[in-house]
Order: sequence, then structure tokens, then C-alpha cells
Amino acid sequence: MQTQLYLITVVVLASFLVHPRVCSPTCSFPAIFNFGDSNSDTGGLSAAFGQAPYPNGETFFHTPSGRFSDGRLIVDFIAEELRLPYLNAFLDSIGSNFSHGANFATAGSTVRPPNTTISQSGASPISLDVQLVQFSDFLTRSQLIRTRGGVFEYLLPRKDYFSQALYTFDIGQNDLTTGLKLNMTTDQIKAYIPDVLDQLSNAIRKVYKNGGRRFWIHNTAPIGCLPYVLDRWPVPASQIDKHGCAVPRNEIARYYNSELEKRVVGLRKELSKAAFTYVDVYSIKLTLITQAEKLGFKSPLVACCGHGGKYNFDKLIKCGVKYMVNGKETVLAKSCDDVSLRVNWDGVHFTEAANRWIFQQINGGAFSDPPLPLKFACTRSVM
Repeated sequence: MQTQLYLITVVVLASFLVHPRVCSPTCSFPAIFNFGDSNSDTGGLSAAFGQAPYPNGETFFHTPSGRFSDGRLIVDFIAEELRLPYLNAFLDSIGSNFSHGANFATAGSTVRPPNTTISQSGASPISLDVQLVQFSDFLTRSQLIRTRGGVFEYLLPRKDYFSQALYTFDIGQNDLTTGLKLNMTTDQIKAYIPDVLDQLSNAIRKVYKNGGRRFWIHNTAPIGCLPYVLDRWPVPASQIDKHGCAVPRNEIARYYNSELEKRVVGLRKELSKAAFTYVDVYSIKLTLITQAEKLGFKSPLVACCGHGGKYNFDKLIKCGVKYMVNGKETVLAKSCDDVSLRVNWDGVHFTEAANRWIFQQINGGAFSDPPLPLKFACTRSVM
């Protein structure tokens, strides 16, 4: 009997002490509020400018779902892990339920406001500052409208959810490629990164001021390994590494990430009532791309849904879009037959299979600072 009691005590203690910094059971997250770009857009851009066409959504949703992928994104797997519904886009007025959060991300979004239109450069007008305005408006109006009762009470979040929610940020990649579009050098792009991070930091401060206390912040991907970057902004062969990635492009991403990590450390000290988790998505995605075959994937630098060329990518022929060919509407960029084995979906974004694998690495906390599992992301670091 004493032995059994001892074992029970050990198991109970172990559930609380999974990590030296953890002094509480797993967190309860009643909602997620996401800010970002196409890596986490669940329908924002589609609601504003038209649906991302099939075969986007073919694998899981079996229909276009506002996501630029064949299926689920990392933010969808985060929601699943926290036992929450998939996030509806704030901009999507059709059939949306915001009781457990909202998604303010749109494809093409940048941290810094763009100075071009979406038709000129592909940059979304819904930059991070606009997403913050939308969030602030949602916070205020959702509570006013919820008091009407009835269906509104079930479609909008409770007031206390805003302080208990997980606030996820996955944005910055488009700010880096903006410099490439302007033919800037690596050093020129690095020079404006501090301003990008100033604006991102200020956005986080605004969410904190509005009651947000649990922040989950992704760094940016190895852009030098993405087909659209390799195709649109080629570098000399001497600057391509053994995996086929563009070294100077990844150098930009690494610099952005190192500076972002410093900002998160500073915010953690400044906003001491909040919990911050910095997630090294770069390292995870780089591992997936450079060790694809060992991990059961193939052709990591070739788009699954694309058209022509070394990388099966053409910026003028997008995945699923219909074009007139000999007087007939035709889809030129179609899905590959082996999407479950592919890393890259359309030259820019990842497949559901890749997103699932990436999330599995994220979930346990091995690539996070502090190194805690997702379900402990409410835990404040001991400084």
C-alpha cells in the first residue's frame, strides 16, 4: 500500500513538474487570436478579394477553405491541440463563429504598411497595424453586441477570454521579400529590419495594453529555400548551398530571427505580467527541407501545385487559377499526385503534411524559448 501511494505521488508531481520552470498544471486557453500573413490566413484575403481556388483545400476540407495550402495550416493544428475550433477569419462574414477567437491574418500581409496596392505588388492592405485596429474594434464591439443575447452570446467570446487567450504572431516574411522586389542588397534589407521589429514590438504592446497576456511568436522561414524566392530572385550558383537553397536569402532570414529573439527577450522583461514563447520555426522548416528524404518527404524545393520550370513555379500561373487557352478556361497549375509526400504546396506555402510535421516539432517545446510544450504557454519565465 505504501509503495502504491508513493508511485501515485510521483505521478502527480511529475504532471506538475515537467520542466524546472513549470510550477502549475497545463494552461487553459479558451480562445486564440492570430495575427499574420498567408502562413496562418484561414480566409481573410479570400473574404476580401476572392476565394483561393481549388485545389487549395483538397486534402482535408475537400473544398477551398481560404487557406493557401492543400489542407490545414500550423495554426489549425495549434487549435486542434488546444481543443478549440478552427479560427474563422475576422473579415469572413459568412458562417463565422468567433466564440473561441478570431484570425486577423491575411495572405500578403506585412508588418510595415505597404506603399503599393495589392494589384501592383501582391502586398495585402491589411498590414499588422490594420490587424491591430480590427482586433481593438472586435474587442470592444463583440462585448457590446454579446449583451443582446440570443445567437450573439454563442457566436462571440466572453470578456474574460481575452485575458486568457493565446495570442499568436506569424508575420514578417513578406517584409523581407519586399526588399527583394525592390532589388535591394542583403545589407540594405538588413538595414530596415530594426524598423520592422519596432513596429511588431509596438503591436504586441498594444495587445498587452488591451489585456493580452499569453504570446506565442513564430520567427520567419528559411526564405532562401522557398521555390518562389529561388525562381523570382535567383542568385549565382556559387551562392547556392548543397541543399539547393540561396545562402544570402537565408542570411536575411537568420538576421531577422536573431533580432526578433532579442526583442522578445526585451518584451518579456518590459511586460512582466505576460508569458512569451519564441518559436524557432526557421530551424524546423530548414530541417524538413534539407532532410526531406530521411523524413519521408521528397522534392522539397519543387512546388506540388505549380506550372513549369526547375521549381514548378511560375509567378504568372498560380495554383488553381483558370486561364483562357485557345478560347477555353483551363487550369494550368494543378496539384501533384503525391501531395502527402511533398513539402511545398504552391511555391510559397507548405503542404498539410509538412505543416503537420512542423507542428509536431513545435508542440513539445524543443524549439521554443522557454522550452515548454504548447499547453504550458501561459507560464511566465523566471528571470
